[in-house]
Amino acid sequence: VLAEKRSLGSRDGPPHLVVLVPLHSSAAAHDTLRLLQSQDSAVVRGDDRGAGGFALLCPRLKQRWRFVTTQTGDLHAVLDLAKVADSLLFILDPTDGWDSAGEHCLSCLFAQGLPSYALAVPGGTDLPPKKRIDARKKLSKAIEKRFPEAKLFPLNTEQDSSLLLRHLATQKQRHLTFRDRRAHLLAYAAEFVPAQDSHLVGTLKVSGFVRGQTLNVNSLVHIVGHGDFQMSQVDAPPDPLSLNPRVVKGQKRSQDMEIQEDTLNGTSEMEEDIKVLMKADPSKQESLQSEVVPDPMEGDQTWPTEEELQEAEASLKANRRMVKVPKGTSKYQAAWIVDDGEEGNEEDDGDDDYEDDDIDEDMMEEAVSQEGESEEEEEPLEEESETMTVSECLRDEQYDEKVEEDEEMLERYKQERMDEMFPDEVDTPRDVPARVRFQKYRGLKSFRTSPWDPKENLPRDYARIFQFQDFSRTRKNLFRQIEKEESQGASVGWYVTLHVCNVPVSVMESFKEGKPLVLFSLLPHEQKMSVLNFLVRRHPSNSEPVKAKEELIFHCGFRRFRASPLFSQHTSADKHKLERFLRPDAALVVSVYAPITFPPASVLIFKQRSNGMHDLIATGSLLSVDPDRLVIKRLVLSGHPFKIISKTAVVRYMFFNREDVMWFKPVELRTKWGRRGHIKEPLGTHGHMKCHFDGQLKSQDTVLLNLYKRVFPKWTYDPYVPEPEPWVRSESTLPVPEVEME
Repeated sequence: VLAEKRSLGSRDGPPHLVVLVPLHSSAAAHDTLRLLQSQDSAVVRGDDRGAGGFALLCPRLKQRWRFVTTQTGDLHAVLDLAKVADSLLFILDPTDGWDSAGEHCLSCLFAQGLPSYALAVPGGTDLPPKKRIDARKKLSKAIEKRFPEAKLFPLNTEQDSSLLLRHLATQKQRHLTFRDRRAHLLAYAAEFVPAQDSHLVGTLKVSGFVRGQTLNVNSLVHIVGHGDFQMSQVDAPPDPLSLNPRVVKGQKRSQDMEIQEDTLNGTSEMEEDIKVLMKADPSKQESLQSEVVPDPMEGDQTWPTEEELQEAEASLKANRRMVKVPKGTSKYQAAWIVDDGEEGNEEDDGDDDYEDDDIDEDMMEEAVSQEGESEEEEEPLEEESETMTVSECLRDEQYDEKVEEDEEMLERYKQERMDEMFPDEVDTPRDVPARVRFQKYRGLKSFRTSPWDPKENLPRDYARIFQFQDFSRTRKNLFRQIEKEESQGASVGWYVTLHVCNVPVSVMESFKEGKPLVLFSLLPHEQKMSVLNFLVRRHPSNSEPVKAKEELIFHCGFRRFRASPLFSQHTSADKHKLERFLRPDAALVVSVYAPITFPPASVLIFKQRSNGMHDLIATGSLLSVDPDRLVIKRLVLSGHPFKIISKTAVVRYMFFNREDVMWFKPVELRTKWGRRGHIKEPLGTHGHMKCHFDGQLKSQDTVLLNLYKRVFPKWTYDPYVPEPEPWVRSESTLPVPEVEME
């Protein structure tokens, strides 16, 4: 612990990265920076392209800091900087502490994972002494909920700033596991070299201090918000924030600021001192392949072997029977003629079982034939029931459009309420036979114990993803290898320049606008697509209904992307019931197609409003990477008892024709009051049926029939997430951006 504390900010370690986060619109972040710069015997160097950040070098204390500021309300910048920051410095208002935007920012930071932090309160000197003491007591009481053991640091004099710096340097560092196991850096300077054939793509030279783990040139890097890329080489330029002035040879100390500005612009004059540390080896370099290219001929049926043909012929001969038929009868007609012996035996039974079975077979064959004829007609109906609601960015210029949004929200509230009152219940269609409409569903004797093959009827998207034979074992071996083996590359604390290949020019444009440029090295397999399962809980600040397969924004560890998830219950069984809405009172599992990430990793889920703002709707963590997790959609058909005679009842309104009753006859029935039974026979031609139960029904009871089908996520993964609008309480003053949806 002592070695880690001494290396941070020292000569051999990376500078102590402190991110200033104003939690109130009136928080004096500028005064805080001015006081921190006024340290005795300290060298101040500006950076961040004039965005207000600076580096502070204290040779007397043998410490160096880098302070980076964030714009108020820029949520992506705050979250990205918090991923790599050593300490967060929260700037509070002396009277109110934080406002609604600061509360939203704190909720996101706590859910993502909070590094070491300090609370600074600049200002408040204009208040009378008594009111100043009362305001401080009130503020101390207000922060107890979020920061139970935190200490407030007043920041009005140089002595206060010295105490704050000493606290930042000596406090215990809090670890974020997802970044401690991966090399990462915050860009200090960047230069874009366009490719010869296109100016839109080129090589990005990113300079910064390596943190976390040793950086290998053959591994992939992920630029937060932009995607995965390969590196061609790693250079070692002179350290611009060195505590030892002899590192920069032949340069005067008065020219430090000019050297720093040239380095930021990518026109450093010290290229003769740059050393090439390592170059990528194509034979050892990780591939960028994220999906499997499926072979459409791989699933075709092969020609049967001679043994299989002989077995089929033998089984046909064994099933043949000799029957006397009239002359000229075809094979098809002969199959329907019953033998005299069989007919005599059936007549001796003395009951109506044969007649019922004959009707059952007729209905089953007719349903099978109708299923084949209406297969093309059924597909659009099934797709219609599975349509997802995509949140579009609409212009909020006219009042009528607001009314339309209110009507849509009211309809969603009604659907959520109906799903709570009558879970999974649907009305049986009158215009389409139920055996056709629900032909993809099946009945289960027991949802918990009945078998279900996870490799059965997989969609085409499953041919594009990767799956581990044993994910937990692979993860343990990988982390054990990181802890024990020393990998070759740039060590922690080195100032290096990474040559990142095939980077779009938009990354450099974002960096010039003042956005932070954060890079993470990827572990093996983390660029490949699979099915990720997140365990999340609804955030109490949001109560709007969120439907399954609705497009949401995910912040998973160091990644952020858009996807359409499935919601399912979190149980220890092998099958998990689909939830149509994100429940506010229980933890749910969210399943999406996304690149593999090794847990632990925090997860934040946002929903984009029509005006571009992002609302935090759920938080949690990465549960597993498992495509075989069975998410089962339950569908409940309901009927009502018409006549009750002892344990037998006549049920109506579940089906509306005789054929549907015969089709669903094998499925077990249950009631809302706990009775179980089965369909005995249909009555008439309008869907009435005689049912037998294990006890007498009550007249107010409801008869239910459960059907099940496995569902899969929608492949809508998009690694590009547009920047959100600043989060404020009022929405009327925000401009509405035009975002083109796919």
